[in-house]
Amino acid sequence: MDGQAERLRTTRLFLLAWGGLLWAIVILLRLVHLQVVRHAEYAQQARAQHIRNIELPAPRGAILDRAGRPLALRRRLDSVYVDPRHIPDSRKAAYLLAGPLKLDPEDLYQKLESARRQRRGFLWVQRRISPEQSESLRSLRHNWIRFQPEIVRQYPKGTLAAHLLGAVSFDQQGSSGLEYSLERELRGRNGRLKILADVFDREVTRLDPGWAEQPEPGANIGLSIDERIQFAAERELQIAAEAEGCWAGSVVVMKPDTGELLALASFPGFDPNQPPRNRQEAELRAHNHAVSVPFEPGSVFKVVTITAALETTNLRPETVIPCGNGRITLYGRTVRDHHSYAALPMADVLAHSSNIGAIQVGLKVGEDRMYEYVRRFGFGSRTGVPLPAESKGRLRELAAWQKTSLASIAMGHEISATTLQLARAVAVIANGGLLVKPKLILWRQRPGAAIQPEPDQPPVRVLRAETANLMRRLMEGVVLRGTGRAARLDGYSAGGKTGTAQIYDPVAHKYLHVYNASFVGFAPAVSPAIVVAVTLRGARHYGGAVAAPVFRKVAQEALRLMNVPKDLPESPADDRTPVETNDLAVADLGSPPEEETATVAELGDPPAAQPAPGYASAAVIPDFQGKPLPAVLRQALAAGLQIEPVGSGVARAQFPEPGAPLLPGARVRVVFAP
Repeated sequence: MDGQAERLRTTRLFLLAWGGLLWAIVILLRLVHLQVVRHAEYAQQARAQHIRNIELPAPRGAILDRAGRPLALRRRLDSVYVDPRHIPDSRKAAYLLAGPLKLDPEDLYQKLESARRQRRGFLWVQRRISPEQSESLRSLRHNWIRFQPEIVRQYPKGTLAAHLLGAVSFDQQGSSGLEYSLERELRGRNGRLKILADVFDREVTRLDPGWAEQPEPGANIGLSIDERIQFAAERELQIAAEAEGCWAGSVVVMKPDTGELLALASFPGFDPNQPPRNRQEAELRAHNHAVSVPFEPGSVFKVVTITAALETTNLRPETVIPCGNGRITLYGRTVRDHHSYAALPMADVLAHSSNIGAIQVGLKVGEDRMYEYVRRFGFGSRTGVPLPAESKGRLRELAAWQKTSLASIAMGHEISATTLQLARAVAVIANGGLLVKPKLILWRQRPGAAIQPEPDQPPVRVLRAETANLMRRLMEGVVLRGTGRAARLDGYSAGGKTGTAQIYDPVAHKYLHVYNASFVGFAPAVSPAIVVAVTLRGARHYGGAVAAPVFRKVAQEALRLMNVPKDLPESPADDRTPVETNDLAVADLGSPPEEETATVAELGDPPAAQPAPGYASAAVIPDFQGKPLPAVLRQALAAGLQIEPVGSGVARAQFPEPGAPLLPGARVRVVFAP
């Protein structure tokens, strides 16, 4: 019995020993398989778990103004993320992160828990946090809070030149403005890097230096824009547009000899540092009103009509133009002028913006030559400025003109143009007859290379020099004694032309009683240093009343900043005489006969636009600027005026301007600001 038990124990030990031996052999074979046969494969997999291929974003090139002041820069910001698998307590983590980042802790907790259940190893908490938020999170010293540096676009001047500069999308791709049109130059080329990371995704060492590529920054771009003049243009444009209730507007400031653009302002503006809040704001960013939104220029276009006459006919400034006592009949339709002039010298046709006088001059020029000179001034073609969606305006081919088209175009209807095109056209007058290409970029600088000046495009002579000089004198007369008196500068001579065109409603198929109010001018008159074009869309008053004052303020500031010597003695502001503002062009000259019953007088003159018949023109609107609201109200009450206040503080602007004719029951909109 004992022997049998002993044999059983021996058998068990033997089997156990063989089992242990077989198990050891299996383990040994497995180890050999892992560490010898498939060593390279598994080593590579293990290594891959700690190797990161990192894309190094290329710094976007800077955009600078003509003096090197930054308009668009790059900035480094942290983005915070976590590995949910390494978070000890999701709820506690959510509350720790939510505080500095101003997030909803419960919402963040749900995201962390969802990622943890899915065993995700990466979750963005918030992209591009502020330096203060980054410092606050770093001070918590938790390994599971991780940071990824990102280079983002920053516009240090906020809304300044926003439509010109444009903006970038969240992935730092240009979406509008110069950021879009110069994307290939500004974006640079991304680099790459391979690193070995620890379990907390922290860099241990860099691997394979030969594989690494350093990012190549984008090119820096130097603009012709002067930040100070741009600011003045945007400020005055916004004040005038808000006071007049306009829905859009633009200002262009140009050097007439070189075409360099010193300012390109568009209203309303936006802050490119912030993403668009809705679709409407996104569409707003794509509409640069100075270059992409054409409009009927109205009486500004009479400059082209008079110039064509001086070049192609025997008409001279002193030639008397019959104005039919303010009445002319064309193809069965009677058109009335805004004043009953029997006749005017051609110089005064321009100065007083006579519609019938302009029609008579246009008829003398003829269709073929008028079309030629409209083209010579650059209308109907793009200027070539490097901005997206530039409009070429609208100029129908000569074969498509109707029987009344010549008369309409002579006054600035049946044609559309952008504010930039108007500035370029008047620059032809200012520089002695040369059509220049507007210049926005002065230089480019690629990484590691010298600054490369932008090549100049030679101007094209389109007028005789003597014609341009004569037109400068005629346009100076507009400012001295005509519809542009509100554009007179202190210490500088100036020339220009007002324009007012009714806005057409394509839905109602009729012209409205709101206007495109414009003024385009230059200063000084003898040797112009700048051209300034102003357009306000949706104005209730004429160009001489609302656009000319914007010209005056912008031009005055620009000439001061440019250190242009004064050519006139300064005159007190209260010496200005009442302004003749009515320069409304006939809007519907080509309407069907059954609709041809309206006259210019019946279109409805805006309030305070011109003196009423028989009313004493010596009474003028007082100057409220610089006074607080109570003082303005007292002065207005004494003068019998109604005040429409906007804002708070002291009066900064008023419409109509000081010195405009004072009509019974007149209303004045006064803009107050701190």
